[in-house]
Amino acid sequence: MAEREMRRAGMLCLLVQAFLALALARVANAAETIDIRIAYLRSSETKLAISVLDAPPKDDGIAGALVAINDNNTTGQFINQKFYLEDVKLNPDQDPAKIVSELIAKGTSYIVTDLPAAMLLKTADTAKASGVLVFNAGATDDSLREENCRANVLHTAPARSMLADGLAQYLVWKQWRNWFLISGSHENDKLWAEALKRAAIRFGAVVVEERVFEDRGASRQTDSGNVLIQREIPVFTQGAPEHDVVVAADESEVFATYLPYRTWIARPVVGSAGLVASSWHPSHEQWGAKQIQNRFVKATGRRMNSKDMQAWTAVRIIGEATTRAPSTDLAAVTTFIKSPDFSIAAFKGQRVTFRQWNWQLRQPVLLSDGRNVVSVSPQEGFLHQFSELDTLGIDQPETKCKLQ
Repeated sequence: MAEREMRRAGMLCLLVQAFLALALARVANAAETIDIRIAYLRSSETKLAISVLDAPPKDDGIAGALVAINDNNTTGQFINQKFYLEDVKLNPDQDPAKIVSELIAKGTSYIVTDLPAAMLLKTADTAKASGVLVFNAGATDDSLREENCRANVLHTAPARSMLADGLAQYLVWKQWRNWFLISGSHENDKLWAEALKRAAIRFGAVVVEERVFEDRGASRQTDSGNVLIQREIPVFTQGAPEHDVVVAADESEVFATYLPYRTWIARPVVGSAGLVASSWHPSHEQWGAKQIQNRFVKATGRRMNSKDMQAWTAVRIIGEATTRAPSTDLAAVTTFIKSPDFSIAAFKGQRVTFRQWNWQLRQPVLLSDGRNVVSVSPQEGFLHQFSELDTLGIDQPETKCKLQ
């Protein structure tokens, strides 16, 4: 009897020791968990749109980053990595330098931005001293990839030149080579018009005439709006030389949406209305995109748009590299991302990679009519000695970028 009690006591002791060992192991593992902190910087300014249906959602971009954080943590939990995302809104007149310094002091290693070009450059220059990597998930300015390029900025958003080239390739493939260009009067409209004119020259199209639609500051939605627009647009487009398409450069959302079905001559509208070039579209479901769309809908209650995808890609690049790099050290992860062999799946039919000369992410361009994806560029027959994706945007022999 005494022997049996001793055995029970011994077994109980072993069980207690095993339980304590397991508990200690869990504590040790928890202590070894590596925290990866990412900040998402975006402007608090609200973008206007002609149609209420085109107004961007309040969580535009950040929603994609949050879905990517969840994706990162799904993998990270098995290798003791925990990803955090801090959402930071900046006023248009706010200097980001102080905010960035505070974020870095709190342990932020990566910054994803959806900011205007000037604010992005201040962010990058402030982050440079600490080796913090900045991902541009919003700004399309070619200058950020060219004369104002930074070595610590990687671009998941396509440049205007890439979008313009993607559109131009399709128009040339369709033999719609004669373009009637209507550009807006704001600076970003002029930059978009310049990218389109460059694409026309590059691929053999001709801008037969360019007209500027001045923004007079009128109300975008009024009771008499349709009547006035129906009279104004045909007169504005009257007398243009023979053309195949009307190309609108209107990033400011002033007039482009009014062009379809109202031009003097019945012609397709492309550019900022009608057929639009973008990095992503809510209807896109090819190449496995349906599963990311479904995850996104489940998390947000809406479909994924371009900024969502650009932010998702940036955060997933961080997660992928942190998992695969030899170390989670910031310098090691940065080196791994910038290596020529690094790529990531982006649901566009091929793995996408960074251009070594300006850190722009190579990626296909989707062409959509608002409801469906019409085509995907690069188009068939547009060849390149290294990658057909390099037919979109400024190629290495043309670049003005000197990374520093």
